[in-house]
Formats: sequence, structure tokens, C-alpha cells
Amino acid sequence: MLKVGAQAPAFSAPSAGGPVVSVASLRGRIVVLYFFRKAFTRNCTVETKGFRDNHDDLRALGADVVGVSTDDVSTQCKFATTLAVKFPMIADRDRAISRAYDVFFPFLPIVHRVTYVIDRQGTIAGVFNHELQVVRHLDQVLHFVRDLAPQARR
Repeated sequence: MLKVGAQAPAFSAPSAGGPVVSVASLRGRIVVLYFFRKAFTRNCTVETKGFRDNHDDLRALGADVVGVSTDDVSTQCKFATTLAVKFPMIADRDRAISRAYDVFFPFLPIVHRVTYVIDRQGTIAGVFNHELQVVRHLDQVLHFVRDLAPQARR
């Protein structure tokens, strides 16, 4: 996983049923970039619903949410539509974004459940990794963004 203080790797990718998303296009805003293993699995569904349900609060704090998995585009689109998410969901089928953000387990083609909070300057400000404690994971991200948002406005 990347460390706090590292520059967020650049990427540009189409989102499920929406526009192309890039780190550069989000510069100036806080970015909550979360990686999940597989659409429609129990914990990934709970996690995505959590980000969906807190999306308006995160937007009010100046944060954009982007979800990434290695699912194919069709699956990612169905997942986003089924859960009625209002934020971009990226199908990282070639795994380029996941590799750049170093979210794979060593020696396994499985993605960690990790969320990076990227500050307005494009630097990794927070890293959250909870494989099974999905609710705790989301709570920590929300608290962190609430604390970061006022600092980012200075």
C-alpha cells in the first residue's frame, strides 16, 4: 500500500455509465478513492452502500468519492445501477490502477479493502485498510475527511 505523504498516482479511466475520471480532474478537491474486491459480494456491497449513503455529507465537505474494482465494465455498471450510487465507479479490468496504488495482496491477485484519502494537492493524506470491519473502515474515513476538510480550506 502507498504511504501517507506519497503523491497519488495519476490515472484516467471511464467510469461505469459515466464520464472519464482522473486524479488531475479532481485536483482541488478531497478524493476518497476506495478499492473493493468484487461487486455484489456481501462486504463490498455493504461498503459501497455506506459510501452511497454518506455521499452527500462527503460532498458537502468538499470530497469526491470514487470506487474501483477489478470487475469488468458490465458488472461494474450493473453494480452501480443496482445500488443507485451517485459517484463514479471504475472497472479496473487491466488492473493498472490497482497496481499503481499497490492494493494487491503479496503473491495473490486479490485486492485489499483499502481507501485512500487524497488531499486537494494530490497527496495521499490518509490510508484505511480493514478487510472485515467494513463499518469501522467507513467510520474512520468519514471522521478523517471531517477533520481534513477545514484544514484544506486554510
